[in-house]
Amino acid sequence: MALLGDQEIQDRLAELEGWSLEGRRIVREFEFEDFVGSIRFVDSLVEPAEAMNHHPDLGISWNKVTVAITNHAEGGLTASDFELALKINALT
Repeated sequence: MALLGDQEIQDRLAELEGWSLEGRRIVREFEFEDFVGSIRFVDSLVEPAEAMNHHPDLGISWNKVTVAITNHAEGGLTASDFELALKINALT
C-alpha cells in the first residue's frame, strides 16, 4: 500500500474527528467513565482491527485509551490507517 503525501494526510485528518498527527502516526485519546469502560472499548477494537489485519498501538490508563495508528510495514501513513480510524470512531 502506498504512503500518503503530506497534503493528503492533512486533508484526510481534517475529515477525521478527534485525531491528530504525531510524527508518522495518527493518534486519538478516548475517555470513559471508568477502567471497565476503557477495557470494553479496547475489546470492541479487536474485530475491526482483525478484519483489516491492521492493528493499532494502544495505551490504557484507567479511564483513558490512547490509540495510535500507522503502517509499520510501510513506515508511515496509508489509506488503511484512516479507514481503521473511521471504524474506531464509529465504535464510540
